[in-house]
Amino acid sequence: MPELVWINGSLVGADDARVSVFDHGLTVGDGVFETLKAVAGQPFATRRHLARLRRSAAALGLVVPVGDDDLRAAIDAVLASQRLPMARVRVTLTGGTAPLGSERGAAGPTIVIAAAPLAEPAAATATCVVPWPRNERGALAGVKTTSYAENVVALAYAKERGCTEAIFATTTGLLCEGTGSNVFVVVDGELCTPRLSSGCLAGVTRELVLEVTDATERDLPISALHHADEVFLTSTGRDVQPVVQVDDRPLAAPGPVTARAAAALANLMASSFDP
Repeated sequence: MPELVWINGSLVGADDARVSVFDHGLTVGDGVFETLKAVAGQPFATRRHLARLRRSAAALGLVVPVGDDDLRAAIDAVLASQRLPMARVRVTLTGGTAPLGSERGAAGPTIVIAAAPLAEPAAATATCVVPWPRNERGALAGVKTTSYAENVVALAYAKERGCTEAIFATTTGLLCEGTGSNVFVVVDGELCTPRLSSGCLAGVTRELVLEVTDATERDLPISALHHADEVFLTSTGRDVQPVVQVDDRPLAAPGPVTARAAAALANLMASSFDP
């Protein structure tokens, strides 16, 4: 079976998948997206991801034009066409075709579902703090939009320094998030993560870790990264990933709290694929 992509209600071959060059998602980054992990063709936490897609869309004034049952069926069809042991599924919603400017057109939204292989995450990673803050008061704070150029620049900065993730502070010097991950730290034996008021994304994996551990949400100074006993990242592609280095500071990883969090998440994933 050929690899398929779902676009606006139709399944097409990947080589024939096309979006207009005048699509607002391309011209001005007007769109939102979700990334799900699928194992043996079964997507994980679909309910939570689709709910967040709708929240992100509403924040941009967009409407998801398809019901969740149809989106689930489309995700299943795309995955069935590839039969990957582990896959990254991306659901993208844009403002649709529009004039070459910030104003939206009248054509309605574009929605695309595609999948690609997903590798197992590295056992641990190094991170660094970037010199550009997240604007926790901006219109896009906490929204999973396709406007990712800031993340591209930050991640390139991190990779130049041998890291796989870049960490942002807020404009007030609080710990915020990574380019595609949430951050947890262990300070004085307490597992904590920044509050959503920091402008960080309400990550699905972050949410699950908060539910299966005793982690708390706190306002944390960015300097917490340089004093924490343990640091780990969470995301769809990383699960719970220990951090072995922050800037020039090495960390023993995984620490005991990180190991317990990873085990708790793994147990949840083994018990339910749509928790």
